[in-house]
Amino acid sequence: MPAADLSIVDEVEIAISAGSAEKRLETIKRVTDLFLLSAGSFNDEQIELFDSVLDRLIGTIELRAIADVSTRIALADMSSQLAPIAQAPPTVIRRLAGNDEIAIAGPVLTESARLSAEDLVEIAKTKGEPHLLAISGRWWLKEIVTDELLARRYPSVSRRIINNPGARISGAGFAIVLAQAESDPELAVETGIRVDLPAELRQELLRKATEAVRSRLLSRAPPHLFEEIRSAVAAVSAGVNREMSRVRSFAAAKRLVVSLSDRGELNEATLLGFARQRQYEETVAALAELSHSTVDVIRPLMQSLRDDGILVPCKAAGLGWETVHAILDSRFATGTTGPRELAKARDQFAKLTTENARRTLKFWQVRASS
Repeated sequence: MPAADLSIVDEVEIAISAGSAEKRLETIKRVTDLFLLSAGSFNDEQIELFDSVLDRLIGTIELRAIADVSTRIALADMSSQLAPIAQAPPTVIRRLAGNDEIAIAGPVLTESARLSAEDLVEIAKTKGEPHLLAISGRWWLKEIVTDELLARRYPSVSRRIINNPGARISGAGFAIVLAQAESDPELAVETGIRVDLPAELRQELLRKATEAVRSRLLSRAPPHLFEEIRSAVAAVSAGVNREMSRVRSFAAAKRLVVSLSDRGELNEATLLGFARQRQYEETVAALAELSHSTVDVIRPLMQSLRDDGILVPCKAAGLGWETVHAILDSRFATGTTGPRELAKARDQFAKLTTENARRTLKFWQVRASS
């Protein structure tokens, strides 16, 4: 074992035997900082060492001083620092995720790639609403996780999952949401425009929805779902069973975009034209190409009722606000981005840095690929 590794172990032993909570907190911060300094270059053995010493330190302060404010702050800081690190010590991450304090558990529950689907399922079964909300905000969620989250039937959790384009939802999960949507018009609208909602469940939702919900659903429908939803509304109103409109293919749009790119004709002006003409597939494919991403990542961002997700590839592609505005507006058949939402989105876009946008987009790409 390298001498530096031995010195870490020695320092931990001294901190534990000293009996001082302050000394242990100081050592936790020092060891965490040391890990973060070279997190990407450690091998498995070194990560295991950091995992062991940090887990041991956390265990001692949790047992003796968990009610102490400084302890909670220190662990919350550690959680925030380790959450985005792909090679974070796994045992420590699981310990932080299982903490009853949401300030400590929240960052890793929302972001850490070290947590497996099984880890998330266990927390979803045993923790309360704040922890479930944190998990629901993760960019990528498997059906086994959303099934467990939705089974707890917290309305706030259901709304966050439905608004999360990276959350995969099973038929059983959608059935729970539809039951809640009967008394929640906003949830009904948000659920109705999910592209992965099975056709028979969309018809069920529309059959039970009020006329106001049906009208709002049509006004908020993205272009790629508008005809499908309009046909379903007509079928429900007429009391007949009709086939839903076909799911659009991106193959032709991808070929067009690749051809434009090969000829040096794919640029922001081209994308602006697609967006203004509400050419949904072409807009998605062009934005994916210009942001060095994929349709699989861009499409769910375009489907979401939230604006913040689609701002990331727009910033990564170096687009101007005029083009971003057109893309935001093109997502809905009637262009329903209101002035308040638009102002908020413009402020978020201005604050988002290109570096952070590209880093986030790369992370989403990796998660989508896996």
